[in-house]
Formats: sequence, structure tokens, C-alpha cells
Amino acid sequence: MADLASKAGSKSRPEFRNIHIFQLSSYRLPLAGIVSILHRISGALMFLVGIPFMLYLFDQSLTSELSFANYTAVVSHWFAKLVLLGLIWAYLHHFCAGIRYLVMDVHVAIEKDQARKTAGSVLIVSLLLTALVALKLFGVY
Repeated sequence: MADLASKAGSKSRPEFRNIHIFQLSSYRLPLAGIVSILHRISGALMFLVGIPFMLYLFDQSLTSELSFANYTAVVSHWFAKLVLLGLIWAYLHHFCAGIRYLVMDVHVAIEKDQARKTAGSVLIVSLLLTALVALKLFGVY
């Protein structure tokens, strides 16, 4: 009996420690963790960049006819379209991930396999919707 207890007690248990900044590139984050981090990044991006950019564009579009012409010149530039596309991705990803988190709050799809599937679907749906908006924004259709 003592032999069984010593064998069970000698089994090494995994140690979980904080990772160092230099270990970030080798750390494998699960798909749900990636969606969670992107949800936070997209929220910060919309708040820090989206609100000032949209308020500027709104102000430029309503002031006068000359400012509206300035607005159309700014929005038609390729860099402004990329900024808008980044903000559109942030909104769509934040929206899709938010729906996922609301569903998980009512204890649906909280098991590991289901959570992985819903995280993958959030990434796929948000990227597909962003690609559709990008095609429209850059004048493909």
C-alpha cells in the first residue's frame, strides 16, 4: 500500500508559471484566447481611432459644400479606405465575438470543443464580412 502511495505522490505535476516577454513567440494560445484578445483589440481600436476619425468625417460632411468636397477627397484616398476597412473589421469582429460571449453567458457552447468551433466561426464570419465590405469599398462591385 505504501508503494502505491509513493508512486502516486512521485508523479510530477505540471507547473504553470508566468511567461516572459521573450517566450511570447513560442507560446501557443488556443483559438478562443485569440478571439478574446482580438475582441479587446478591436474594442480599443474602435474607441481610440474610430470615434475621432468618424467625428472628423461627420464634421467635414456637414459644415459646408466645400468641406463636403474635402470629405470626399479624404475618403476617396487609399489610405483612408484602409483605415476605414480596419475600423470596419474591428466593428464586425467585435460584434460577432460579442454575440458569442452573450450566448456563452447563458451557458450555451461552453465546453471545450464547442467553444473552439464558435471561436473559429467568429473569425471566419468576421473576416468574410470584412472581405465583402472591402470589395464594395474598393469598387469591385
